[in-house]
This record gives sequence, C-alpha cells and structure tokens, in this order.
Amino acid sequence: MNPKLTAVFFDLDGTLLDTAPDLAAALNRLLRSKSMPELPLTAVRNVVSDGANAMLQMAFNCKPNDNGFAELRSALLNFYLLDLATHTTTFDGIDTLLENLASKGIHWGVVTNKPWTYTEPLMNAFKFSSEPCSIICPEHVEERKPAPDALLLACKQSACLPQNALYIGDHKRDILCGINAGMPTIAVGYGYIDANDSHENWNATHCVNNASEIWPIIETYL
Repeated sequence: MNPKLTAVFFDLDGTLLDTAPDLAAALNRLLRSKSMPELPLTAVRNVVSDGANAMLQMAFNCKPNDNGFAELRSALLNFYLLDLATHTTTFDGIDTLLENLASKGIHWGVVTNKPWTYTEPLMNAFKFSSEPCSIICPEHVEERKPAPDALLLACKQSACLPQNALYIGDHKRDILCGINAGMPTIAVGYGYIDANDSHENWNATHCVNNASEIWPIIETYL
C-alpha cells in the first residue's frame, strides 16, 4: 500500500510553467541589441533547462570564462526580469490538476533551481486555484538539486514526511532529487528535455507525456 499522499511538489520551468517563450524573448532582445539575428523558440527550448549560461553559449558561441560573458549574462537576466510573464503559461492540464489537488485537500508547492529573484515575481503573476504551501529556491538551502535539501525543506514547511509527498519534474536532476529525498517521483516528457535524452531513462517512479496523465497517478496514492 502506498502511504497517504499529503503534498505534491513541482519543478517550475518545464514542469509547472512553460517559461521558454519569455526566456527566448529576453535572449532575442539581447541578440537584437548586438545586431545579431534572432533564434527560433525551438532552439531556445532545448537549452533553457540548463540555465542562462547554456543559452548564451548557444547564442553567442562563447564560454563562461570568455571576456564579456559576464556582461552578456547580466544583460540577459535583466531583460528577462523586466518581462518574465508576458508569454509564459501553465502547461496543458496543470490548472485542472491543481484544482483536483485542492478538492482533495492536498498541498502543493514548487521546488526549483531558479533563483528567488525571478521565481517570486513569476509566481506572483499567476492566479492559481489555490496558493502554494511552499516555494523553495537555491537561496533557501545549502545545496541545490539534485541534493535533497530543497525537497526536505519543502516537506518541513508543508508539515509532511517525504514518503507522503510526490515530486514532479522534467529533468534527471529533479528525479534524482526526489530519490535522494526518499519520495516517489513523476518524470514528465512535455518539458525541456534534450533531444538525445528521454524522461523514461531517469528511473522515476512514474512517467507521463502530458500533465493530464498526472492526476490518475496521484489518485492511486489517496
């Protein structure tokens, strides 16, 4: 028998919210400022999960220790902070999932490697059917994912045990984080996954291709 589920935690980018369009817009704004051609959203989606450095390396063919890289990174993040919720949406099925969780009295929260500076205004820009019980960013813990620190803190804030929670993510580090914390996991295939990778290869407890498939899994824990 599965232990009774009391909380569900989501990774942010690529799992709860489709943030790639606004990240791509910020990158293209930076490219335009340098009189360089813009990149298609499809190209940016493939690297956003690996952060600003990966986006810049792809767009400018440069490395973090190159001259001028720090200035490019600062400019990119400033552009993003100015306009981070214009094109971002919840993924299909997420709103209904959150409504279902609320109807059963199950808490939900966010555990992300996205810094608080960007996570806070982004989350505040959305009106969810219920408020998250916990939002954990790298600044809140000693070690970021895949270390279990963030999920364990989320459990503490939600007054639940790890075995009574579930973590959902679109990256191998999310699943490793859940495993390290001792909780079941769901790997989603709709997020920002490298073309050479597959969410089915991460040893998650469950795998889905659409957020609409998550609720039937959660019901088995109730």
